[in-house]
Amino acid sequence: MSDKPVRVRFAPSPTGGLHIGGVRTALYNYLLAKQLGGKMLLRIEDTDQARFVEGAEEYIIEALSWVGITIDEGVGVGGPHAPYRQSERKTIYMDYAMQLINSGKAYYAFDTSEELDAMRQTLESQGSAFQYNAATRTKLNNSLTLSEMQTKAKIEEGVPYVIRFKVPSKEEIRFKDIIRDWVLVHSSTVDDKVLMKSDGMPTYHLAHAVDDHLMEISHVIRGEEWLPSAPLHVLLYRAFGWEESMPQFAHLPLLLKPEGNGKLSKRDADSGGFPIFPLSWTTTDGTKAIGFREEGYLKEALINFLAFLGWNPGTEQEMFSMDELITAFSLEKINKSGAKFDIHKAKWYNQQYLKLSLDEELAKTYLPDYELDTAKKLTHLFKERVTFPQEIAQESERLLTTPTTYDEAIVASKWNIDAKNGITAFQHILPNIENFVADEIKHALHDELEKLGIKMGKMMQMLRIAIMGTGTGPDLMLSMEIMGKEEVNLRLEKALAELPNL
Repeated sequence: MSDKPVRVRFAPSPTGGLHIGGVRTALYNYLLAKQLGGKMLLRIEDTDQARFVEGAEEYIIEALSWVGITIDEGVGVGGPHAPYRQSERKTIYMDYAMQLINSGKAYYAFDTSEELDAMRQTLESQGSAFQYNAATRTKLNNSLTLSEMQTKAKIEEGVPYVIRFKVPSKEEIRFKDIIRDWVLVHSSTVDDKVLMKSDGMPTYHLAHAVDDHLMEISHVIRGEEWLPSAPLHVLLYRAFGWEESMPQFAHLPLLLKPEGNGKLSKRDADSGGFPIFPLSWTTTDGTKAIGFREEGYLKEALINFLAFLGWNPGTEQEMFSMDELITAFSLEKINKSGAKFDIHKAKWYNQQYLKLSLDEELAKTYLPDYELDTAKKLTHLFKERVTFPQEIAQESERLLTTPTTYDEAIVASKWNIDAKNGITAFQHILPNIENFVADEIKHALHDELEKLGIKMGKMMQMLRIAIMGTGTGPDLMLSMEIMGKEEVNLRLEKALAELPNL
């Protein structure tokens, strides 16, 4: 790590719902910043106006806030390097592009799409792939092949142009990636990328390099898909004379399909029936994609799950709070290889955090229509049996609805004279159980069955059938406590009337 203050940035494009991989990128940036006492910036990279989607910026801010990633500087917060939307920094980029033009490190290119297609076809007919680089730029329509006067005349006439970076023809590009170690590339493999488009907007390559420099970014932590562009970015830093202050790079491994073969996509999520966005998102064509929040994932579970998609603490610990993640996190412990998106593991995390949640908080949120004491009991009864908190309400409603049918297979095998006598006896003693709570109910039932010489194990499943209608479910004694004496009595009466005569 360098001595410069740690400043990281999350720089999404507002082109739609934030992919869950973007949330992981933001999380890793945040963990590093918090661990090292640094700053987390949010920059919106909206230079591609054709792909801009209304509401996407607000969505990004809400998603980060929901998962607990706080922004220190940037869009929605402000700061000394404003503005933080690239569309509002247009003149800044042109100034830097002109600096490269004037130093001979960039040039104007007037090529039409027809001219580029013709060059592409010529090269392909010779068995070569077209690349706009040192070998081809001297044969194309640009300020390197035109005179200064011709170039100036074209610009004054309003002929459309782009500004391209002049990649050095014989230069070794070597940089260290924190995750992947040393990367070595020869400049002959890098093409002369467009820095400024014909509409006057910068490309990602120029805009992010200028912004990262001006905003004093210390670490660029981004997805693996940007690794092939990193050599160009290193060359840009050299061209500007910023190599000494260049950020450290860390290219994160891909998120892979659940089966591991290829990059995770929205189509994979749709076919697998799981979310791929942190919050629900409605696309421009009206299609709604449900988010992790709306699906019932707790933010603590999602953060813990995402942290482990590529990173490992090197210990057996799996459950980490945000503060514990901040303490344990290290870029050096991120894997190079892609991480399978195992939604079953995400569900497991959700179950664990649900078990740890306070009954009262869950009760107030998910059972608001119930009396609080009853809601807390229902929450306690079900939270260790479900995956998502909204299932507590579903299970509670099922529990409190008198059964209309009884499991036929269990009735056929377990409904006998002992079971009938035991249930009948239990119904008779119900009025005598003054404190109708789980332990008292159990003791009273046990004592009565002992008097009759009936073992509890012989009739418990039929008692559950009489109360619930099914042979499985939550703790029966606590269930009866929640239902109350009157409801239990009605259910026993109904079951004795409807079960087969013996």
